[in-house]
Amino acid sequence: MIIDLRSDTVTKPSKAMLEAMLSAQVGDDVFREDPTVNALEERMAQMFGKQKALFFPSGSMANQVAIKLHTNPGEQVICDKYAHIYNYEVGGVAFHSGASCKLIDGNRGMFTAKQVEDAINPSEYYYSQTSLVEVENTTNKGGGACWDFQEFQHIQQVCKTNDLGLHLDGARLWNAMVAKHESPIQYGEIFDTISVCLSKGLGCPVGSVLIGDEDIMKKSLSLRKLFGGNMRQIGYLAAAGLYALDNHIERLSEDHKRAKEIGEVLSKLSIIKKVEPIETNIVIFELNDGMDESTFINKLLEKDIRIIGMGSNKLRMVTHLDYIDAMHHKLLSTLRVV
Repeated sequence: MIIDLRSDTVTKPSKAMLEAMLSAQVGDDVFREDPTVNALEERMAQMFGKQKALFFPSGSMANQVAIKLHTNPGEQVICDKYAHIYNYEVGGVAFHSGASCKLIDGNRGMFTAKQVEDAINPSEYYYSQTSLVEVENTTNKGGGACWDFQEFQHIQQVCKTNDLGLHLDGARLWNAMVAKHESPIQYGEIFDTISVCLSKGLGCPVGSVLIGDEDIMKKSLSLRKLFGGNMRQIGYLAAAGLYALDNHIERLSEDHKRAKEIGEVLSKLSIIKKVEPIETNIVIFELNDGMDESTFINKLLEKDIRIIGMGSNKLRMVTHLDYIDAMHHKLLSTLRVV
């Protein structure tokens, strides 16, 4: 029994999801004739109270297209120093949009409206013009932390006052909404664009969706083409998304529960220096000084348990759909003696 906790992207489609995919009606999406992807996009737009949604092969592509929709070359994006768009998207902000990032020193990937206000560049011509604020919920490097929704409202007001776009990287937004008992409509009222992932947490093999209103989204299809993201019979993938929306959202609370139980065991081990607060399905912990990160990872690997190192003696585990009770019991018992 291999226990893979490197990410919630390691899941495989369930039998029921595969059956939904095999029975999907499909067409050529380049001609916008795939009925299943059209149904998914319409449903996602309605869920968030927006006018348009567009399917993407990856969350990084969806984020990068969103940034390009909001910015012009030479402009600036405000985001946290932990932001996925800055750390894990291969410099795409600069490469694709010719924009730069103004980094906020937030708390676990989260910041305040006052920090946004302070980060906006002056209007003098020799400054890069600030045009977009980007936030991430839950925060990946922040250990699956969830924002206080009221702070989003305050940030929205700062953006309106200063004529800035507001984009949400919602790769694990489903986890945040389940943990905080929030709704997609609430997020649609705050953000100009939202990217949500179907392969993290929801168990789909691939896919993200970018959501927004007509005005901001009107160039999204041509930009997806420019980025090489147009596809043909993608209804097979969209069918997995529709199945996941019906069956895999509420169960995310199980992942959160297991993650917290892992954290409780880790916090009692003498070799663990710190366990970050756990709100959703990500467990980030730090080994004591003098402990070797690679040695710890390899000790678990000998027991068929896969986790990921983050450097500086920090490690990560992510619970997910395919991490079942038998695996959970084995992991906890192994940790207690490792």
